[in-house]
Amino acid sequence: MEAIKETNFKFAGQSGFYKGKVRDVYYFGEKLAVVVTDRISAFDVVLPNAIPFKGQVLNQIAAKFLEATKDIVPNWVISVPDPNVTIGRKCEPFAVEMVIRGYLAGHAAREYKAGKRILCGVALPEGLKENDKLPQPIITPTTKAHEGHDEDISREAILEKGIVSKEDYEKLEVYTQALYKRGTEIAAKQGLILVDTKYEFGKSGNDIFLIDEVHTPDSSRYFYIEGYQERQEKGEAQKQLSKEFVRQWLIENGFQGKENQKVPEMTPELVKSISERYIELYEKVVGEKFTKGDNAELLSRIEENVKKSLK
Repeated sequence: MEAIKETNFKFAGQSGFYKGKVRDVYYFGEKLAVVVTDRISAFDVVLPNAIPFKGQVLNQIAAKFLEATKDIVPNWVISVPDPNVTIGRKCEPFAVEMVIRGYLAGHAAREYKAGKRILCGVALPEGLKENDKLPQPIITPTTKAHEGHDEDISREAILEKGIVSKEDYEKLEVYTQALYKRGTEIAAKQGLILVDTKYEFGKSGNDIFLIDEVHTPDSSRYFYIEGYQERQEKGEAQKQLSKEFVRQWLIENGFQGKENQKVPEMTPELVKSISERYIELYEKVVGEKFTKGDNAELLSRIEENVKKSLK
């Protein structure tokens, strides 16, 4: 199965190019074409193997949720001309990611286990177990790093350092809570719990737009509702749909993105199983069958569809 590790297109009228961890961004003045590759990252490190259909899964889940939330906040999307591509409005991104958590899981659970009771300036109650529901959803922002790890930051520090103005930040908080509420409602219809997720916002002129991806397995964590309570009571691990299984595999193989740690080798079987998990997640989150894009001539297909959409 072919997978997109990188792209190097040269389009007519192209004014710039940026390679992210997973996305390749082509700029055309006030527009941009975002190619969602099959690269996979964990612990802020891009892993050596690309995962077939992962980019399509991310791009199509994001497209569906951006469409389903545009009444809450306008978003950057203009069109989706290819399973792996979104054409959108160029925005100036805010230098923070708005992480919102309804449950004590992942990074928050690791911090709590290490004895921390204040996360990003938010106090957490005593006596919580991993994956417990929090009294109410909490926003735990991170700074957006161009390289290396994103860092936890508090609301107070963001305002104090002038990273985001008070007026804009208050809007981001309102949007984040409303988007998470909508996301949890959609997930519940699919028998899922939206555990935590992150949103990115940008500005075009004076207007705020929701940018990047929304409610995908790379930006969100999902648990199955069925059996959740029982597993919590027994102290068992939750059945989840997210990228956490990749992180767990890395941890078990001695890698957490720390200095001098080597990324373990991914076998073809592991790559195939990760691809299958992403497809399962698509079908579970969206509630419809995943149709694999024709990936025999992936790069030519993408190039052709971008060219057509920009005419």
